[in-house]
Amino acid sequence: MFTRFVAILSLFFCSVIAQAEEQKPSAMPSATSVNPVVIMETDRGPVEIELFVKEAPITTKNFLAYIDSGFYDGVIFHRTIPGFMVQTGGFGEDLKRKQTLPPIKNEANNGLKNTVGTLSMARTNDPHSATSQIFINVNNNASLDYAGSRNAGYAVFAKVSKGMDIIHGISTVKTKRVMQHGNVPVDPIHIVSMTRK
Repeated sequence: MFTRFVAILSLFFCSVIAQAEEQKPSAMPSATSVNPVVIMETDRGPVEIELFVKEAPITTKNFLAYIDSGFYDGVIFHRTIPGFMVQTGGFGEDLKRKQTLPPIKNEANNGLKNTVGTLSMARTNDPHSATSQIFINVNNNASLDYAGSRNAGYAVFAKVSKGMDIIHGISTVKTKRVMQHGNVPVDPIHIVSMTRK
């Protein structure tokens, strides 16, 4: 009788522990079927990107609006820095800035961090100035994270789910300075197309 009681008690505690494990919050949202997925075709190959709609609703809506309009087709990676990030989404090969939609609210205070493979919105010193330009982190860049009044941060809204090797490759290409633009790849690297999967 006592042995049976111990067995039941053991099963109860195992169930409680399992439920607690399921409810643990994660630093990065896990892949789910509800999150939109985007395919970014580049000169170097395809990159698959998962969007975090729940955590960054304004930013993801803005990003998808640009995608659906074909805005990103043909733009270049205009800034690549090894061990830091690659940036795209604003210029054609002639380095003329593309006309954008109005700036959006900075959603950097959403709990997501600028870790390897995450996508964030590029902006000026004004926290709420992001439009179309994005960057992909190739390092854990904690200095870009939201830190209250000390740092408005850069809004993470997505993560590369496939093709991070391509992004790492882009980050190490030879670069040059062109007018006011630094770290421009010597051989232009384009986004051929950006579409929903």
